[in-house]
Amino acid sequence: MAPVKLGLVGIGKIARDQHLPSLGRSADFDLVAAASRHGGVDGVANFSAIGEMLDAMPEIEAVSLAMPPQPRHQVAAEALMRGKHVMLEKPPGATLSEVEHLTGLAIANGVSLFASWHSRHAPGVEPAKAWLRAKRIRAVAITWKEDVRHWHPGQDWIFEPGGLGVFDPGINALSIATAILSFPIWLTAASLSFPSNRQAPIAADLSFSGPASETITAVFDFRQTGPQSWDIAVETDDGTLTLSAGGAQLRIDGTAEDLPPEAEYDSLYSRFAALIAAGDREVDLAPMRHVADAFLIGDRQITEPFVFDLARGA
Repeated sequence: MAPVKLGLVGIGKIARDQHLPSLGRSADFDLVAAASRHGGVDGVANFSAIGEMLDAMPEIEAVSLAMPPQPRHQVAAEALMRGKHVMLEKPPGATLSEVEHLTGLAIANGVSLFASWHSRHAPGVEPAKAWLRAKRIRAVAITWKEDVRHWHPGQDWIFEPGGLGVFDPGINALSIATAILSFPIWLTAASLSFPSNRQAPIAADLSFSGPASETITAVFDFRQTGPQSWDIAVETDDGTLTLSAGGAQLRIDGTAEDLPPEAEYDSLYSRFAALIAAGDREVDLAPMRHVADAFLIGDRQITEPFVFDLARGA
């Protein structure tokens, strides 16, 4: 089959770091256009908005949205209503209701919608899921700490309403946990730390429970410096499984398992192509639902102001 003609919307850090390299390697997609208010892509047609892009290039069959979540619903809805397949960067939207609306639009217009969770495509996730399948799980400890100044330099949107704050990376951990655990979990307590000058949390402590009284804890923090921590430890009746480096490393009782190289976004685009070929959709909202629950029942703590540029205090 001929490659699917694709337009990429939102040319920021994640697009340049991940989407563009993966699309450059993909045999399933032909990147023909980009739409962004602040950037462009060499070698393709560039536009400032999705409507302008789709008006000028009706041959585009699919769009991938790598923009922040707050404005994503309107852009995705326009693409779906114009009969384009849509892939959403994580988190899939700013609210659960708007993503459910997008699912309805995809069904009504007979196109594919892929709410992608890139961390689920880390090389250790599927082997971890397979190893845990027959085990009795006693406890899960998630530690997800990173430096927001490094990963989101100057990106104030992440601390605005809908930007999720520390849950932007934390939702990656929840996407892995909900993929590898064979049972449902629900939030029982949460403590969220908000900088006094920001609208989204910079840290969070979460407690979950499972149907057999399994205990799941998660510690998220955007203030980590030095080595970054993206770890999930699962204690079972037959040993302890540890996923590290965001799922790129897997150990069973301390022994490293052989895994293929990391290729999360290559895998995402392969999955998107498969959904398009099958005329199917994939929209799992479980990770986002847990974040929404944290905002619903979490205890709010106010902490010191946060600035991106320490030298300028801004």
